[in-house]
Amino acid sequence: MLWMRVATGLVLAPLFVLGLFGLSPAGFSVFIGVFLLLSAWEWGGLCGFSRGGKVVWTAALAVIATSIFVLERALPELRLLVSGGGAALWLLAAVLIFTFPRGRGVWTRVSVRTAVGIVTMIPAWSALTLLQARAGGPWLVLWTMVMVWGADIGAYFAGHAYGRHKLMPAVSPGKTLEGAAGGLMLALIVSVLLAALGTFGSASVTIVLLVTALIVLASVFGDLLESLVKRVAGVKDSGSLLPGHGGVLDRVDGVLAAAPVSAVALTLLDIVPGGWMGRVLW
Repeated sequence: MLWMRVATGLVLAPLFVLGLFGLSPAGFSVFIGVFLLLSAWEWGGLCGFSRGGKVVWTAALAVIATSIFVLERALPELRLLVSGGGAALWLLAAVLIFTFPRGRGVWTRVSVRTAVGIVTMIPAWSALTLLQARAGGPWLVLWTMVMVWGADIGAYFAGHAYGRHKLMPAVSPGKTLEGAAGGLMLALIVSVLLAALGTFGSASVTIVLLVTALIVLASVFGDLLESLVKRVAGVKDSGSLLPGHGGVLDRVDGVLAAAPVSAVALTLLDIVPGGWMGRVLW
């Protein structure tokens, strides 16, 4: 129900913002790691693991994330490399999504779904922690999340009001081209308003809009990928932890793809908060 989704969001959003702005980079890494492990537990269910198997699988992702956290002391670029690898792999994921259901047999393999879980969750965690640790980083993370949330909200309402043409019915029957366009439009409008206020420093409006479009496009593929895996697994939701939303994975699926794309783009383009936002955050 819509009111349950809204109520859950009103609880989770302030919690996330408090962690984002109130925690040190190390603390934020652990904070995001909790969501990573909850998502990993649910992904283990989509892989068909038993309870014991999900414990092992979730622990394995915790070990990988911890290793990156430790090794970064010797290789500061490690998180950017992991994020970049994750962003690049979403190009392959897009191809696999577009060819579904012709390649359905590939997705029935537990090994494939397990590997996909690793290369989507670990880069997303690396990307969010990479961004948060930058100067003005909390704002960049928040902007990325707002783009994903805005695209999701815009798609929901535009799809219900104007949705006529299915986006990818074989993967997710409920999503429409009109909904996706509405989500992109809302995100672009928000970014234009923020850019007009000088929020992105010296970055041009064109660059900001390009990055916004990439983030939204990636979030759509993140959503579609989880829908594909759930369809193969024969379930509607990844879990039931969040009232009105399903599982944690159902809420962060778009972020799994958007975060690496955002982190790589914002880092390589060296976009930092400016204007009044920069003064507030710095």
